[in-house]
Amino acid sequence: MHHPWLAFLVLVAVLLLVDLRLLQRPGRRISVGMAWLWTALLALLACGFSFYLARTTGKQPALEFLAGYLIEGSLSVDNLFVFLILFRALHLGAEQQRRVLLWGVIGAIVLRGVLIVAGTSLLARFAWVQYAFGAVLAVAAIRLLLARPGVTPVRGPVRWIRDCCLRYGGGSRLALRSLLLVIVAVEATDLIFALDSIPAVLAVTRDSWIAFTSNIFAVLGLRSLYFALSSMLDRFHLLHYGLACILGFVAFKMLAARWIDVSVAISLVVIVSILVLFAVLSKVVPEPVAQRK
Repeated sequence: MHHPWLAFLVLVAVLLLVDLRLLQRPGRRISVGMAWLWTALLALLACGFSFYLARTTGKQPALEFLAGYLIEGSLSVDNLFVFLILFRALHLGAEQQRRVLLWGVIGAIVLRGVLIVAGTSLLARFAWVQYAFGAVLAVAAIRLLLARPGVTPVRGPVRWIRDCCLRYGGGSRLALRSLLLVIVAVEATDLIFALDSIPAVLAVTRDSWIAFTSNIFAVLGLRSLYFALSSMLDRFHLLHYGLACILGFVAFKMLAARWIDVSVAISLVVIVSILVLFAVLSKVVPEPVAQRK
């Protein structure tokens, strides 16, 4: 393994250890302020890493890293909605949510490493894979556009998992094997989302190092972002339309790459603009009464 990969994995291990041992120790109440602080610190580290890339490898890799980080981070918010629904259905306490999300993050790091290596290898060997990835992203964008706010396609599996957990646990408190079932459900959910997000990131970079580091920086902040946003997620009722637009944009970028070259700088502007627009619209446009919980 090359030294940069080893150094980065050591950094990831250190950040996970700090998250686990110092910021969110067992029995300690999860502070929303601390969750926001840790999320902001991880975002600053990601920005610092992009600056490091700009100094050592050039401006283009740094821009590709930022684009990949924003894509994965924005799509992760949709993942958080599913986690919120799952945890509410199972009546998980803050301590149980913390344990499940920790294992979820560790599993996501391994999963994304495998998928990125496989994806970049396929793109390097077979040109048609680019169009297959573009088609996958286009379908995902259409699926999100057609979905009604507040309705999730995993509602049926969530209900099944809840029933199994309560049956094994004998009540609202989860037994160990029930908690393992929830962890498996979180990993399966992350796999489904990764099948959309990884091709999206590969639309802006073919460098496995850039794709992996941008994904992992976004995933590292997923747990703290969940606790920071858990009381606010329901307010972003139009965000999935914005995510659909982002997926549609990167699908177009992949499918039309032979004829139209969309620079990474333009991609960054488009992604940030879409996120800001739909975040503002979620605050300005009232949520229909029928969709409120």
